[in-house]
Amino acid sequence: MAQVQMPVLETVRDNIGIAPFPEAKEHILEVKNLNIYYGEKRAVNDISMRIDKHAVTALIGPSGCGKSTFLRSINRMNDLIPSARTSGEIRYEGLNILDSNINVVNLRREIGMVFQKPNPFPKSIYSNITHALKYAGERRKSVLDEIVEESLTKAALWDEVKDRLHESALSLSGGQQQRLCIARTLAMKPEVLLLDEPASALDPISNAKIEELIVGLKEEYSIIIVTHNMQQASRISDQTAFFLNGDLIEYDRTEKIFINPSEKKTEDYINGRFG
Repeated sequence: MAQVQMPVLETVRDNIGIAPFPEAKEHILEVKNLNIYYGEKRAVNDISMRIDKHAVTALIGPSGCGKSTFLRSINRMNDLIPSARTSGEIRYEGLNILDSNINVVNLRREIGMVFQKPNPFPKSIYSNITHALKYAGERRKSVLDEIVEESLTKAALWDEVKDRLHESALSLSGGQQQRLCIARTLAMKPEVLLLDEPASALDPISNAKIEELIVGLKEEYSIIIVTHNMQQASRISDQTAFFLNGDLIEYDRTEKIFINPSEKKTEDYINGRFG
């Protein structure tokens, strides 16, 4: 398949001289003593964890527990909030992405994000996929056509829209719009996919399609998903992290978290005693 030539994080590694961790082949992310503040309020408390490559990692916990704030820190989306500040490290294949020298635009190409509510551009389906590619300098129609088909196929949407690529993306159903947003992210060739409750606003059939899509995508991508849906987390994830009041209470294999958690707070949340 065609590849778009873009700056990558290797150039940043060279420029600031940070060596990868030895574990980089097994873990794509390593979080060390991460704290996130909004003004004086600390929303994430001293989090340390490793996130596996080519796996689905679910972040669970009640509303306001810090899981979405944590997710947004992984591609520096919290930088857009004036009161937000961060301490600690998030190492992406050995590189501390919180370093001030990081090119955040390039980072977000490698670590893409899909939000809770589908947000297609008010353009054609085709233009939704190619917009960022053109901005990055790719103008060859043959390459754009190939990436559009490849991305929509990976997002399990190609067969549904291949004959209407030049119709408005806003004409799609909610579930189709969300898969389009996933395809739009995949077009940039990311390594990591961040999903912030991507199916919470969808009907059960669309939700099932999103879940099936996520499971299939982990063969090529490392996926981190925030979800309030315990059944969804248990079905699709390999690892689960339980957050509460900004703390990481427990992080383990999903099977263990749901069947035999180590912490009483985890057990209480899984069993619906609070949250």
